[in-house]
Amino acid sequence: MFNNIPCLDIGRQTAQLKNEYLQILSGVFDQTAFSSGKFVEAFEASFAAYCDVPYAIGVNSGTSALHLMMIALGITAGDEVIIPADTFIATAWAPSYVGATPVFVDCASDTWNIDPERISERITTRTKAVIGVHLYGQPCDIDALMAICREHNLYFLEDAAQAHGAKYKGKRVGKFGEMAAFSFYPGKNLGACGEGGIITTNNPGYAKHLKRLRNHGSEIRYYHDELGYNFRMDGIQGAILNVKLPYLDQWNARRRQIAEQYRQKIDNPAIHWQRNPDWAEPIYHLFVVTVDDRQSMIDSLNSKGISPGLHYPVPCHLQKAYAHLGYKPGDCPNAEYLADHCLSLPMFPEMTDEEVERVIEAINAC
Repeated sequence: MFNNIPCLDIGRQTAQLKNEYLQILSGVFDQTAFSSGKFVEAFEASFAAYCDVPYAIGVNSGTSALHLMMIALGITAGDEVIIPADTFIATAWAPSYVGATPVFVDCASDTWNIDPERISERITTRTKAVIGVHLYGQPCDIDALMAICREHNLYFLEDAAQAHGAKYKGKRVGKFGEMAAFSFYPGKNLGACGEGGIITTNNPGYAKHLKRLRNHGSEIRYYHDELGYNFRMDGIQGAILNVKLPYLDQWNARRRQIAEQYRQKIDNPAIHWQRNPDWAEPIYHLFVVTVDDRQSMIDSLNSKGISPGLHYPVPCHLQKAYAHLGYKPGDCPNAEYLADHCLSLPMFPEMTDEEVERVIEAINAC
């Protein structure tokens, strides 16, 4: 009798690193460094160095990171921000939180990232920024997006919430736009033991402003220069993430090994891949395929003790929360096809070779 193979199992990694966690957490407790403090500052420095940027500002979630980026750029009511229709909803929340309007653009049919050729037609006099999402851990076409932004005098931002360590043309994402947002939700390639996020930037002015915004708009205690937020990263998460960061590259390498096995050995004409351009070095936060008859595939895999996932079954432009914007089925056909046919295969670095083979055999038998 085989054990069930989940889409994600963070328990295995947690068990492997538990003693290291407990050792570092002892220091957090001894110093009562629970809100921001030295452990967060140490992680910020480590992550900035990892991304090859001068500044990294820790916050309490990737969603907050996106939100604060909007504020730091002065985006506000009446403005528009272009984002892909196929992304986690937090990308869309960011402009909405500041009263701006997310403008959804279809994805390319092969890479599933935002289609640069569809952006210009959505630009108006109200457009202020483009957010490029590195979907599933694969970089979007940054040069193409930045060229559009330069032409139209727009800000370019990276949503790197799924792309810790992914590379675009040999350089890690997180250093290309005005700012980049990362999430440390527990299931991410670099995940906290709770919630967390970070903003990376090359701009010292943005860094200073973001630090003030996350801390109630304050640089000096009890003096508040602007409307601020309680978006600080807590010390426990900073400490945990600093323990995990040195392992990230080897975990990503293992994910690439699993992905290569899937691509080489899955032989089922109903399965279709996300295309990896030559300039992209993805880190496979998720291994998503499209399948002709998704429910039949799910049922078959479940019967064999394999639990696939769905990321994401409803595209942003068709979410009920954005019904007031007037989008309708057919407006973003590639994103809609992806939503209707996507399936996430098990993907986490602690998967054994035997488990990978079981997934491959089960799909080939469908």
